[in-house]
Amino acid sequence: MILEQYYIECLSHASYLIGDESTGRAVVVDPRRDVTEYLADARRLGLTLEGVINTHFHADFVSGHLELADAAGAWIGFGEAADTDYPIRRLRHGEHVSLGEVDLEVLSTPGHTWESISLLVRERPLDTPTAVLTGDALFIGDVGRPDLANLGAGTTADLARAMYRTIHETLLPLPDPVTVLPAHGAGSSCGKNLSAELTSTIGEQRRTNPTVQPMTEDAFVALITAGQPAVPSYFAADVALNKTNRPLLDRQRRIPEVTATQLRNELGAGTHVLDARSPDDFAAGHLAGSVNVGFEGRFAETGGMVADLGERILLITYPGQEQDAAMRLARIGSDGAAGFLNVDGDGAFPADLTDLVRTAPRTTVLELDRLRTAGAITVIDIRNPGEREMGVIPEAVPIPLAQLRSRLGEIPSALPIVVHCAGGWRSSVAASLLRAHGVEQVSDLVGGYTAWAAQHCPPDHLATAGAE
Repeated sequence: MILEQYYIECLSHASYLIGDESTGRAVVVDPRRDVTEYLADARRLGLTLEGVINTHFHADFVSGHLELADAAGAWIGFGEAADTDYPIRRLRHGEHVSLGEVDLEVLSTPGHTWESISLLVRERPLDTPTAVLTGDALFIGDVGRPDLANLGAGTTADLARAMYRTIHETLLPLPDPVTVLPAHGAGSSCGKNLSAELTSTIGEQRRTNPTVQPMTEDAFVALITAGQPAVPSYFAADVALNKTNRPLLDRQRRIPEVTATQLRNELGAGTHVLDARSPDDFAAGHLAGSVNVGFEGRFAETGGMVADLGERILLITYPGQEQDAAMRLARIGSDGAAGFLNVDGDGAFPADLTDLVRTAPRTTVLELDRLRTAGAITVIDIRNPGEREMGVIPEAVPIPLAQLRSRLGEIPSALPIVVHCAGGWRSSVAASLLRAHGVEQVSDLVGGYTAWAAQHCPPDHLATAGAE
């Protein structure tokens, strides 16, 4: 049996290739939109990709099922409750998908969404199961959030109760040695406490996962509906794209380099300019109106928070990162990247743009304390609700980054603003986004809440404060 995991840090997303070496038949599970790697590995391993299975309608990225169906002639499988406008194979609970000797048993595991399924993998039909691909039902250290199926439209409690039954009646009864292979890892917005580990076992999760410990159904519902990350606005659009017969990704597309004059004109026309350099380099010099979404962080997801899918985007990148940055945006359905300008490590912009170059003010913890004592500052906390449970800066206004654009009208304007996250990456995004929308006197807190807590909280508090 061949069972390969493909993991991309930018989206905390795992997909899988499952193949039978004796027959050469294979399927891909939960593929991302750029499918070249799956196709190349199938050729290398002598496999024919005959099917592509999605464990559910993904909200955080655009799945590559249409691309694989086009490139390999694969059928597309979803859970029985799925509704699409393209032909699918409806996979029912207890149904077996045979690849030859390798057998996949479909488990209906609603809770994250109604159509959610998991796949129980056996090397031979009568063997003890080897692994279970759990999609967004059971994560390592958590379970999938129940509020994304209709994005809060009245079914959250029902889905949470369905998840309770999924966990305790379908997944936890599996044998202890069965390997758990989820669709997401730490950092995903599809849950709140996902582990950085990419695999586990049923037995280990039964022992260590706090969300699957013995508790009443009501206690479980309360636990998994509270403190979830704010939902990025593009999630609803991605769910719709994953249900429809959308345009295929052009795997050969490369975005062009733009001139200084073109970039100036685009800024003047209101085009989004995403600066993918580090927060430090952005602060030292950037173009007025650009937003800092660092390439080394959660670039794709955050890009979807600051610009709507379909909107035109220009990228400012370090040399060699431009095409990858455009592809990362395309993975969430943001196909509007139209060009790039490279700025190398010295931070020098073309001479024709020097009149647009600005520096970004940043605030240290000591400066923040002085300003707070004088009552001369407004602090905005852009962390998610679960993060704030670890501690807060007193009187900080909570507005999660994913909601910032839609809540600009709530931003206090009487005093200068300092925004903070956990470690400083997201706050650079937020401060630059506010300045791009005309909010003046905005800085970000160097080191974020982690740096503030180091000065104001007991040492044991720092281990849970976060980093990004």
